[in-house]
Amino acid sequence: MIELARQYGRYGYRRIAALLRDAGWQVNDKRVERFWRREGLKVPMKQPKKGRLWLNDGSCVRLRPEYRDHVWSYDFVHCRTDDGKAFRTLNILDEHSRECLTIRVRRRLNSTDVIDALSDLFILRGVPAFIRSDNGPEFIAQAVRDWIAAVGAKTAYIEPGSPWENGYCESFNARFRDELLNGEVFYSLREAQILIEAWRNHYNTKRPHSALGYRPPAPEAIIPMGQRPVMH
Repeated sequence: MIELARQYGRYGYRRIAALLRDAGWQVNDKRVERFWRREGLKVPMKQPKKGRLWLNDGSCVRLRPEYRDHVWSYDFVHCRTDDGKAFRTLNILDEHSRECLTIRVRRRLNSTDVIDALSDLFILRGVPAFIRSDNGPEFIAQAVRDWIAAVGAKTAYIEPGSPWENGYCESFNARFRDELLNGEVFYSLREAQILIEAWRNHYNTKRPHSALGYRPPAPEAIIPMGQRPVMH
């Protein structure tokens, strides 16, 4: 437990308990909490809950994801390498599964990079019903709007100055910054790309997600030895 808390310093005892169970330990949350407090470990502060906006006719502003690949959302995050030079990440999520589909890391990212990233995902996963974003110039560029419409998806832009309407991506970005960007020194862009991709894989396959019953968004499939294919 202490080793996991040291490795994942921003995880609370519930996430640590889920990791322990995933590793084969027969422990419940209360027992882990008792040891957690005995060892003087501190639970990270909870984020305040954000309310949703409702229109006068009683309809909810936010489009709610109902199934995998129903709604994707994307956003940019800014950071710097140790030499002070800025870089950006383009984070694309599946809102229903909470899976991080990709993180593009570049010094500069524009509307062409948005189209390239989406194109790669469309080939791998197909086209979602909706793509949600803020009103940044890279997302509302006519080329992006026309291309998304041409492949059969719909855009869902949030109201300007209302980041809570893109809450899934905002929440992911906060975890991304808190658990990785704020705790790492990136000496080069390449190092940032490697470490960020490793974190993304951990987030998808290992990190317990509270909204998913403390299961990861896309856990790795484990094939029993007797069912593994035979190489010829």
